[in-house]
Amino acid sequence: MITSDVENFPGFPEPVLGPELMERMRKQCERLGVDIVQQDVARLDLSRRPFAAETTEGVRASAETVILATGAKARLLGIESETRLMGHGVSACATCDGFFFKGKDVCVVGGGDTAIEEATFLTRFASKVTLIHRRDSLRASKIMQDRARSNPKIVFLWDSVVSEVLGAEKVSGVRVSNLKTGKASDLACQGLFVAIGHDPSVSL
Repeated sequence: MITSDVENFPGFPEPVLGPELMERMRKQCERLGVDIVQQDVARLDLSRRPFAAETTEGVRASAETVILATGAKARLLGIESETRLMGHGVSACATCDGFFFKGKDVCVVGGGDTAIEEATFLTRFASKVTLIHRRDSLRASKIMQDRARSNPKIVFLWDSVVSEVLGAEKVSGVRVSNLKTGKASDLACQGLFVAIGHDPSVSL
């Protein structure tokens, strides 16, 4: 669970960080004797009961019930420089990598709940967060929009897309194209967080 503040989980009067909630769940399961195997599943036989699974490391397990919860993968921009600099200033997970950008300027791409959540979380570390959105209005929920608009560290760049990530070995900026004027400009930053949604993981 890589979300930042979880506000709608029963039993928590105050928001709880996704990783913290996940760790609490893990400890509860371990206390009750649940075996947790953190490996990738390579094969799954659902042709007859008990169902059988085997991991890439050869661990086998069988059960009468199997719950497929393969999650989702972050949707990316699909440009070469993004792929080349992934892990070197480009990220799709603020809760995973936000700490590395303490005191730095970062950009977030997107305009929905994911983007606003990432941008708001990053203000805990970054000195400035520029939210780049291809439209002239946000798609996020009103409460999340209000939080972002009232945060002095967040600035908005409307009607724009990132056409290139700048930098040889690490991110030094982004090239932004305005969709209405066609004008391109370079914006200095040390980090780029892509937050344009997720695609379901439908394969093992």
